[in-house]
Amino acid sequence: MRQDIHPEYYQAKVTCNCGNTFTVGSTKEEIHVEICSKCHQFYTGTQKANAVRGRIEKFNRKYGVKAEG
Repeated sequence: MRQDIHPEYYQAKVTCNCGNTFTVGSTKEEIHVEICSKCHQFYTGTQKANAVRGRIEKFNRKYGVKAEG
């Protein structure tokens, strides 16, 4: 194997905008993210059903889908 061609590998500290921090392996020493698993709606289960329903109704109107039932 050739010497000195691979980047340095660090145990990077990841910081989210919500304040959560965790450690991962990376070629960067520090990583800043906007959304993590502690604050993302999918993982926390705080998705708003009304917003989803509104998007479904908008889709149905756009493509002329008739509501069932």
